[in-house]
Amino acid sequence: MKYIKTALKALNGFFSLLVAVMAVAFAGCGSPSGKPNAGGIAISFDDHFIKEWYELRPLFQKYNAKATFFITCPDSLNAEEVSMLKQLEKEGHEIGFHGTVHAKSTELMAAGGPKGYIETELGPGLRHMNAAGFKPTSYAHPGGNHNDRVDSVLLAKGFTILRDVAISRRKYKGFQLYAWPPRWMNSIYYAFDGAQKVDALMVDYDEVTEEEVAEAILEAKENGTALMIFGHEPLYSAPQNGKYGFNVSFLAAILREADKEKLKFYTMSELPKFQ
Repeated sequence: MKYIKTALKALNGFFSLLVAVMAVAFAGCGSPSGKPNAGGIAISFDDHFIKEWYELRPLFQKYNAKATFFITCPDSLNAEEVSMLKQLEKEGHEIGFHGTVHAKSTELMAAGGPKGYIETELGPGLRHMNAAGFKPTSYAHPGGNHNDRVDSVLLAKGFTILRDVAISRRKYKGFQLYAWPPRWMNSIYYAFDGAQKVDALMVDYDEVTEEEVAEAILEAKENGTALMIFGHEPLYSAPQNGKYGFNVSFLAAILREADKEKLKFYTMSELPKFQ
């Protein structure tokens, strides 16, 4: 009887999680309406894969594409990396901020309040970026972890757009709970309404298919919105040894499709400014 009760409790917990997840998914069903002829795509990349991102320049240039690079641990930037980032910026890309230590913002806030959060996660990294010549106005939440208290501090520090994480596929203990079509994920489309808190769809390896992204691109085009997507390290084969990132051929397919549909390429900070 003890084991049956334990099993039922676990089963109830699983279904409660499933119901909660599906409720959130259904709440975002449908794509918003944006502005006529504004349909586009905003691509961003997280962490500190600067050399690997820099090597993507020929691909960006082929499709006249631009992106936003969210930098974490900027205290470790060397002269070569700074030079690469400045060249990317010169070519129309944006350099954003992804935190000093890439920690859970809510935990830092709970432990030290706004002052402790700023002194640990924001201040040191921003000083390093400013010293290198960068003035980031966009911020990507490390791990997608944040709350309203964290957001208010970031906005007060002058960031004009805060980017969170959206995931199309969700697994629980190895079992896939759902695979939600990106074309139905309302939050990953920017409606050019001045919003400063946004989500971007993660397109790392095995997270979403080329067909799904192509459908999402059409959704953005038809509704005059901007599809927001992001990844981490550029990879040329399946990730191994704990690596995480997107396949470069997959990125090429996204850029090719966006170019075919004549979507505009936006940096993250351009989105709330677009009139």
